[in-house]
Amino acid sequence: MDTLHDAQTDVITEPIPAKAVEEDGGGFWRFLFDLIETLALSIALFLGINAVTARVLVEGFSMRPTLDNGQYVLVNKIAFRSSLPEHGDIIVFHYPIDPDQDFIKRVIGLPGDEVTVDSGKVLVNGEILSEDYIAAPPAYAGKWTVPEGDVFVLGDNRNNSSDSHKWGPVPMEKVVGKAILVYWPPPNWQFIEHIDLLPNVE
Repeated sequence: MDTLHDAQTDVITEPIPAKAVEEDGGGFWRFLFDLIETLALSIALFLGINAVTARVLVEGFSMRPTLDNGQYVLVNKIAFRSSLPEHGDIIVFHYPIDPDQDFIKRVIGLPGDEVTVDSGKVLVNGEILSEDYIAAPPAYAGKWTVPEGDVFVLGDNRNNSSDSHKWGPVPMEKVVGKAILVYWPPPNWQFIEHIDLLPNVE
């Protein structure tokens, strides 16, 4: 009997520790949890980036030579939360006549400014702007006073641009933000330089 008892003892296996069972069974759930956590973080990051920036495709040639057709521009959507644009800022806005379209132009006049175009020159409050960046001097003429809450914008390609000289100023509530960076295509990657149009005005 003793011999039989010993043989039975030899074939008894030790129980698998409870911790090992938990670790083996929890592998899938750990993977699923990590996957959900990664997705949630990615979505939060995406929404956060979209809350402060926009990506805009330049369509057309109205901003040549500064910006060209087919370039993608990064826009700072919070640039004007507490302040107005500055003269010379390049902004993206919803076209006042058709808000489904987004335009990109340069700010020339701020609320209260008098903008005059005459003899190929642009003047703001009687001061001639220094504009080495434009494609060509404007071939049109006119005078506009910018209302409160609006900005007056022109394309850098003055004679091939649908802008404020044709359809009026842009209400600030239509402004999406300030263009800060050309990020595509890679050979065109560059920060968009701010040009001080009125260096003598403090």
